[in-house]
Amino acid sequence: MKIAQCSDLHYSPENLAESDRCFTFAVGDAIRRGADVGVISGDSTDHRLDAHAPALNALATQIHRMADAMPVLMLQGTFSHEPPGTLDNFALMGASFDVFVADRVQQVALVNRKFVPSAGPVFEADELESVLSQQPEVVFTCLPTIHKGQLAISVGAADASTELAEVLMGFLVRAGKVNAVLRAAGVPTVGVSHGTVNGCTTEHGVMMAGFDHEFSVTALFAAQCDAFMLGHIHKYQFWTLAGQQIAYPGSVGRFHYGEEGDKGYLMWQVAAGDAQSELVVTPSREMVTIDFDGPPDMEQLAELANSSADRFVRVRWQIDEEHRQIVDRSAIEALFSKAAGLKLDARILPVMRSRAEGISQEVTVDRKLARWCELANVGAEPLIERLQLLAMDDPEAIAEAVLARLSNVEATSAPAVVSLIQASREAPPTVAAADDLDWLSGGDLFAA
Repeated sequence: MKIAQCSDLHYSPENLAESDRCFTFAVGDAIRRGADVGVISGDSTDHRLDAHAPALNALATQIHRMADAMPVLMLQGTFSHEPPGTLDNFALMGASFDVFVADRVQQVALVNRKFVPSAGPVFEADELESVLSQQPEVVFTCLPTIHKGQLAISVGAADASTELAEVLMGFLVRAGKVNAVLRAAGVPTVGVSHGTVNGCTTEHGVMMAGFDHEFSVTALFAAQCDAFMLGHIHKYQFWTLAGQQIAYPGSVGRFHYGEEGDKGYLMWQVAAGDAQSELVVTPSREMVTIDFDGPPDMEQLAELANSSADRFVRVRWQIDEEHRQIVDRSAIEALFSKAAGLKLDARILPVMRSRAEGISQEVTVDRKLARWCELANVGAEPLIERLQLLAMDDPEAIAEAVLARLSNVEATSAPAVVSLIQASREAPPTVAAADDLDWLSGGDLFAA
């Protein structure tokens, strides 16, 4: 049996373009490949949606399109993404086949392309006998999101995390007994749930390890499901054991900056005792990273920005701390205003300053300064002179002396002074001898 599993669609006004592009592709590809059943394992919406929201209309259109080609099972996801009751409307959107909403812990058999649910958490003996007599195509074990707040009220907040794992383990073992009978009868068994497996890896590369996660791999394999289809984690990953397989398809699109790996949906081949899955990649957003060994090149960024619409972009550079202010972050943000997301990562290189060898052994400040000048190959006399000036005079006197010196410099730079300086460079005039002045005493000097 071919089963198309999509998960974490996250339809919302903010994600509409990405969600609808990727899910529309997934539905069309699943129909083209001849899938027998469609499964959506939680978080079809990103948050509460108004009835008139375009995102809700787009999601309903694709669910109706899928249901026109195959039976569809939709699982209740995280309550913050899918408030209780959100999926009830989708049960009315069936076409040639039904849309079944799994919003409680139960088992569901697909008989003659119709869904037959159990009255309780699992098929009891008489129900199981009736189902087997109808030769079901597949039986689903549905485990929607558990409300941890309600569990905390009943068992106490301190025990809620560990108690949840124990409760779920108990259910999975009980379901495993029923599924073992079904598998022995040649009926494929499929688990569907939404939660975190201890030891899985998130879309950001973080391993989830701790006592507050819903499932362990051991517990899921104990359910005796040929295929266990999970949602909630946005990264594709799987575990196998003796013909059984547990898998996350990841989110159908790339909704957050930094999500690793390909995005897509899973096309399953499930038979009693054997299950295999294939990740079919959807046309999700790209993530582009550009690195600079120094300040960013604005021309290169402008060229990249022209082709970065609807992409996630990360710009990284390294620069010393004394020049960090030359990078105009606002200008870079303006360039990538049409990108789906922009992250600026600056690595600031600290300036390393070493102490002058032997400076601490000098007694006076004058000697410390002279020692530093010696090591730095700097002239010491002007600096020591100014240091003594700072020590002996008050600030006002120092300021007046500086201003007076500046005034003198300005005066000597005047044009008249320049002319005088040029004249002084000429040879000095010679004094006339006494004999050369006799003409001054001539009687006819002032004669008429």
